[in-house]
Amino acid sequence: MNQELQNLQAAAGAVLTEIAGTSVPSHFSNESAALQAVRAGVAVCDRSHWGRILISGADRIRFLHNQTTNDFNRLQPGQGCDTVFVTSTGRTVDLVTAYALEDAVLLLVSPNRRQHLMQWMDRFIFFADQVDLKDVTDSTAALSLLGTESDALLQKLGLDEAIAPSEPSRIAHPHATHHLVNLAGIETRIATGSGLATPGYTLIVNREQAANLWQQLTTAGALPLGEQLWERLRIEQGRPMPDAELTEDYNPLEAGLWHTISFSKGCYIGQETIARLDTYKGLKQQLWGVRLSQPAPLGEPLLVGAEKVGKLTSLTETEAGLFGLAYVRTKAGGAGLTVTVGSGTGEIVDLPLLTRDRTNTEP
Repeated sequence: MNQELQNLQAAAGAVLTEIAGTSVPSHFSNESAALQAVRAGVAVCDRSHWGRILISGADRIRFLHNQTTNDFNRLQPGQGCDTVFVTSTGRTVDLVTAYALEDAVLLLVSPNRRQHLMQWMDRFIFFADQVDLKDVTDSTAALSLLGTESDALLQKLGLDEAIAPSEPSRIAHPHATHHLVNLAGIETRIATGSGLATPGYTLIVNREQAANLWQQLTTAGALPLGEQLWERLRIEQGRPMPDAELTEDYNPLEAGLWHTISFSKGCYIGQETIARLDTYKGLKQQLWGVRLSQPAPLGEPLLVGAEKVGKLTSLTETEAGLFGLAYVRTKAGGAGLTVTVGSGTGEIVDLPLLTRDRTNTEP
């Protein structure tokens, strides 16, 4: 527990909730202003409940290359990428962002997944492998800046090191850049990408500096943003999450994560299944957004006539009404399809974070 950081957040109106054993702001008393800041300013979100795993040892790159979907052999220190841990049958375990350091790789993993992934990876480390795993979640903190003014705010805090400008993109760029910098007197690792399609950065610091960094960012003009608004944004933009869209019922192609997959890297766990699905166009279902006319429980089937064509996996409320994520059978159609969901109807729409083919997936 980072009491100093929590005190600052509570003073700003935070209502705290516990996620993955960490107290984080559920919401602040500024939802409308924070949403506007995301769209035309800058907001800051505490993502310290996301796991951070450090992988070191001489075989770390080979190990991750063989364990996940992306091409780690291409990564140089200072670069990063999204990648997916999958089962031997190509089902999703977690979507993670990897940052290549000089002598290690830092993984940013979903809440409630760090212990599972530590155990998962440990199963595949053999006696001769020079791979060391360390959970650094409790000794570090992660904050994300979201919004078009993120660059201006960092410059206001004195950042003069070269760093790629933030821009709307995938969850992390194919080669996201990251740098260890001095930001307002605080040693901070700054990575391009906010975790969403919204432009921004992810900042990782030692736990003892988290409150200081939060204070510096909010004093400079970043509006606090809570977990409820983050959840709304990730649904609106199409970021799949474990226990909702990322489960052993789905593979990363169905989840719209083509950009996290290298189709030229060779063998890895689950590769054969994923390659076969790609080669034979075998996707039975795909993830889409859905605009709903009425509330519906998660897991509610999507119907076309009397035929079940999908399932609702996430739901949020927006200014324009109810919006959700759902898997839809490929043969049923995609964007523009009208479905019945519970007592209401839904319109299927595409979303910025979802990719559906190999376009721009390789360098």
